[in-house]
Amino acid sequence: MGTFPAATETGDQLVAWFREKGESARLFVWAWTVAIPPLAVMVSCLRRQLPAPHRDVFLIGAVSYLIAIEIATWTWVGLALLADVLNPATTRTVLDVVIFLGPVLTGSTTTMMAPVTLLALLGQSRIPRWLGVLGFVAFLEQAVETITIFRSSGFTQPGGAMNMQLWRDANSRLVGSLWNMGRTAGIRDETWRAATNLSEYGFALSKK
Repeated sequence: MGTFPAATETGDQLVAWFREKGESARLFVWAWTVAIPPLAVMVSCLRRQLPAPHRDVFLIGAVSYLIAIEIATWTWVGLALLADVLNPATTRTVLDVVIFLGPVLTGSTTTMMAPVTLLALLGQSRIPRWLGVLGFVAFLEQAVETITIFRSSGFTQPGGAMNMQLWRDANSRLVGSLWNMGRTAGIRDETWRAATNLSEYGFALSKK
C-alpha cells in the first residue's frame, strides 16, 4: 500500500488516500485473512517447544496479536469499501480510533517475546542466548512505544512517526525471532531424531 497515512493528515487528505489506495487496502486485508491459518499452525508448533507456563503465555500473546490486527483490519476495509462516499470528518475520527492499534499491540508482542526471551537468556530449553538478546532488544523497543498512548501530538503521538518506525522495526525483529525459534527447534528435532535412530541401530547390532 505504500506509505500509510500520517496521524497528522486532515480528513480530506485521508479521503484522497483511500480513494487512491482503496483496492490496495482491500488486498492487504485479504492477504492478512488468508495468512491466519498458516500463522496459527506456526504458533501451535512453536508453542510445543516451550515448557509450561511459558508456552501458555506465548500462546496468549500470539492469539491476542492475531485478534487485535483482525479488528483493526475491519476499519481499513470498511473505509476502503466506501472510499467514493467518505466524509472527511468521519474518516479522520475512525482513523483516530484505529491508530491506537500500534501502542496497544505492544502488549501482545511483548507477551509473545517475553517467555522465549527469558528462557534464552537463562540458557533453558536449549534456546540459544543470541535469540534472547534479539528478543530483549525488541521487547525494550515495544515497551518504550507504550508511551505514545499518553501523547496527542508530535513525534510520540499515536500513529505518529515513533509508532510507525518502531512498529516496523519491532515487527521485523518479532518475525526474525519466530523464524529463528522455528529453525532452532527444527535443528534440535532433527538432531534428536538422528541420535535416536543411531541408538536404535546400535542396540540392534548389539542384539545380533
